[in-house]
Amino acid sequence: MWPVAREVGDVLFDDVALDQLLAGPNADEMQLGLETALPEGLGADVTVEDGVATVELVDATELTREALAQIVYTETALPLVESVAIGGETYSRSDFEKQTPSVLVESPLAFEDVTSPITATGTANTFEATFHYTLTDTDGLIVDEDFVTATSGTGIRGTFEFTTDEYTVPFDGIGSLIVFERSAEDGSKMNVVEIPLRMSR
Repeated sequence: MWPVAREVGDVLFDDVALDQLLAGPNADEMQLGLETALPEGLGADVTVEDGVATVELVDATELTREALAQIVYTETALPLVESVAIGGETYSRSDFEKQTPSVLVESPLAFEDVTSPITATGTANTFEATFHYTLTDTDGLIVDEDFVTATSGTGIRGTFEFTTDEYTVPFDGIGSLIVFERSAEDGSKMNVVEIPLRMSR
């Protein structure tokens, strides 16, 4: 599961985020190989009260764990929403650890416009709470790389925030922020996530 950005205007109604999720991936996201676990044509209504987003499905479709994870993570990304009630059950993000990458970057998101330096935030559940990142410019050259320590790991998801070094790009275009773990056995990269970013001079 991987978060993406959507422009929804200045007014945020209860069902705006879910409507964007139900619309599925756009052309840029499909080029990255992203797809949705939600059934085609699924409809839903959302009401938010006391920190709980209640999702009412228009039909009786039984959702997979992946589809539930998409809904829960989307709704809990909204201000003041802490959990999601759907199908008679109440879920929080912690219920979907297996559907979440070990390093989940929530900012910046794919194809966002960024400027130097980049500050990245998110959550991670990695061995000894550490992971690595590499930043490449619009020419594909590495302009920064380092390791990060989250607030917790090794079975407990923690938060992280890091800021890259200052960088310059040769021309406006797409660069990448790449996060990954190092294998304790041989040092190879594992659980790699590459986030394309729009960089400008």
